[in-house]
Amino acid sequence: MNLKRFEHIYFVGIGGIGMSALAHYFHAAGKTVSGYDKTPSAITNALLDKGIEVVFNDSINAINSTALNRHYTLVVYTPAVPNTNAILNYFRSHGFEILKRAQVLGHVTQDTFCMAVAGTHGKTTTSSILGYLLESTNQKATAFLGGISENYNSNLIQNGNEITVVEADEFDRSFLSLRPNFACITAIDPDHLDIYGDAKTLAQAFENFAKLLPNDGRLFVHHEVPMAGITYGVETQADYAAINLTVNNGTYHFDLKTPSNCIRNFELNMAGKHNLSNAVVALAMAIEKGISEDALRNALKDYKGVKRRFSYILKNDNLVFIDDYAHHPKELLAVSNALKEMHPNQKATAVFQPHLYSRTQDFASEFAKVLSEFDAVLLLDIYPARERPIEGITSEWLLKKIKSRYKTLVQKSALVDAIKAIGNPLLVTLGAGDIGAEVEPLKQALIDG
Repeated sequence: MNLKRFEHIYFVGIGGIGMSALAHYFHAAGKTVSGYDKTPSAITNALLDKGIEVVFNDSINAINSTALNRHYTLVVYTPAVPNTNAILNYFRSHGFEILKRAQVLGHVTQDTFCMAVAGTHGKTTTSSILGYLLESTNQKATAFLGGISENYNSNLIQNGNEITVVEADEFDRSFLSLRPNFACITAIDPDHLDIYGDAKTLAQAFENFAKLLPNDGRLFVHHEVPMAGITYGVETQADYAAINLTVNNGTYHFDLKTPSNCIRNFELNMAGKHNLSNAVVALAMAIEKGISEDALRNALKDYKGVKRRFSYILKNDNLVFIDDYAHHPKELLAVSNALKEMHPNQKATAVFQPHLYSRTQDFASEFAKVLSEFDAVLLLDIYPARERPIEGITSEWLLKKIKSRYKTLVQKSALVDAIKAIGNPLLVTLGAGDIGAEVEPLKQALIDG
């Protein structure tokens, strides 16, 4: 498909983090861009600030007439939008060209050197580090991110179109629409079982993704992933590994073992060995692309992270407040381990918003086990996203399985009082739903006392 022939790009679900990155990209390319989303957010506000029209009423009457010419408008949608959406159904019934977000990414990247980051955890951090390293070493690259980079305050990094960095999303098998030259797989832990049914089918999808690489392509896999490729990890015998690791004032200092040598004196200002592992594979992909090792070392020390990835919201003598997007048991465990590493022997309160009824049902025992590691747990209602309720699957049901000394259900309006009543010196908010919107108000309330 020749995307250049479309004058208008309309996004159904434009407020999604991946969708908005594409919206910014097409806007910068001179296209007329507009879209619909369910509710206003910081993401839609950023789009509006650029002059991109966004509507929040699911009615065709809300759409500007310039988007309603099917010969000149490309419609992009996300599978997170329900099939009952009136705007999407209008476009479907009136002969518009309609593509999923991943298909559009495939078209955008097909004439570039595409570096795709796949895996059930770590995609956003890894692609953010890789995009930052490429831009910082003056590569002609564009990176589409699934989070807001702290270095750029954006989910789009643009410095040219010879190289593209994309997140290869396994949900709905979207990543099979890509044609990567380099790819990495960070993890294949069971997830999205509402789509795949079982872990074996999910693993097969990742195998199919790896087969998309050309003969001269390279696949990078975490050393625990049972697939053939260039391996990486932390303090392992992998092809690329962070070794001689120390922590000083919240910063990792390490040497990077490569297949041919050892590069000394790297720094990463981001907590958690899972994030250090993500940095290792980003460095590996950049090195294999031929970028100077010294330039990469100098760049990495100034990397600031991604919003909602072990982000320090508040740090004073009375309280350390950290926010993280974690919504899978393995991700919660990584946060718990990072807390113990960076803030040993301090009692922690976890505020967790479960994401999806199906995920809560599939991993209830695993969620309960890792949440029980926190000294106190405040559990919010399940965030449904695209799903309808499943009978019997509630936060109250999950709470009964948790063994923390203090645990309770809480509404958002009562969060501040509940946190203050517990009084633990560590606070972490966790989840992929709308809990992120509570972070700044919560911070201000805790500061104000």
